[in-house]
Amino acid sequence: MGEVGSGQVTTERLDTFYLEAGPADGVPVLMIHGNLATCRFFDHVLAGAPDRYRVIAPDMRGFGRSAKVGIDATRGLRDWADDARALVAALGIERPVHLAGWSTGGGAIGTWAMEHPEEVASLTLIDPVSPYGFGGTRDADGTPTTDDYAGSGGGIAAPEFVERLRTGDRSADSDFSPINLMRAFYWSPSHREPDEREAMLVDEILMSLVGDDGYPGDSTPSEHWPGVAPGTRGILNALSGKYCNWSAIVDAEPKPPILWTHGTEDLVVSDTSMFEMGNLGQMGAVPGWPGPDAYPPQPMVTQIRTVLGRYADAGGRVETVMFEGSGHGPHVDAADRWQHTFWQFLDSVEPLV
Repeated sequence: MGEVGSGQVTTERLDTFYLEAGPADGVPVLMIHGNLATCRFFDHVLAGAPDRYRVIAPDMRGFGRSAKVGIDATRGLRDWADDARALVAALGIERPVHLAGWSTGGGAIGTWAMEHPEEVASLTLIDPVSPYGFGGTRDADGTPTTDDYAGSGGGIAAPEFVERLRTGDRSADSDFSPINLMRAFYWSPSHREPDEREAMLVDEILMSLVGDDGYPGDSTPSEHWPGVAPGTRGILNALSGKYCNWSAIVDAEPKPPILWTHGTEDLVVSDTSMFEMGNLGQMGAVPGWPGPDAYPPQPMVTQIRTVLGRYADAGGRVETVMFEGSGHGPHVDAADRWQHTFWQFLDSVEPLV
């Protein structure tokens, strides 16, 4: 296992904490974590990196040890994408960077590649948020379910979970305890991290900025079921289909090679997501569901597959690897296989000379 160090740098956008492994002149790889996580969810990947790569994993704004700066949700995930670009510049990296992003991080790197493809050597999407965001859309093409994207954004978060996050709850006495949410949804429920590491990861989650500027964000009332629509601040609003849309990556030129890795038992990014209002309504978990014609579940995986299929049809290279039995984080619950897949992909883009 290689040595993993840490650093803190003030970029043109914010004070950023990051982990790093590998030589300063190595091939640059930037790894972006997901919502309610930090760079330490990647520390084992950095420790296993081949010597020729310089791997950097930052804490994104509002999370971990980076500045607790609010998110302008009306920009979608551009705040995260621009923060990551600013970090690369501050570290003096001048060549195209290999990007890997988990969940929300996948949408951030998709946004970066959509708008600045010349800066990107490759993309690795780890169970990414759909190209049409999380919530508020109804079909493979990302058609809005309602004009205000009701049922997405900050108003859909469970109040008990938000309060436990706010108060730093480390117990396991409720389904809404952060540790139980992590066990049930971050990876396969059959997977358990070692106790010491699990406790560390819960501590990392509890560093999240809680409130309107962070998690979950603000909300607005809606005349449409379930009665709430996205606000303009915070991470869940930035993820809403109203603001988050990286589907135009299909038109990027040049087209960086893409690796899409997905856990087949993912309960978060799924055509039947356990956090999406259409599916929860269909299950009877949210009262008043108006039915499948008015509010169908968002087909998230179908949306990803459709957009990446169009990317391939337009001349891009796309590799898809499904991790059978894995949940939302195959880089954790199938760590050895996922890392082998990841480094093999990067080696194919950066062949040894």
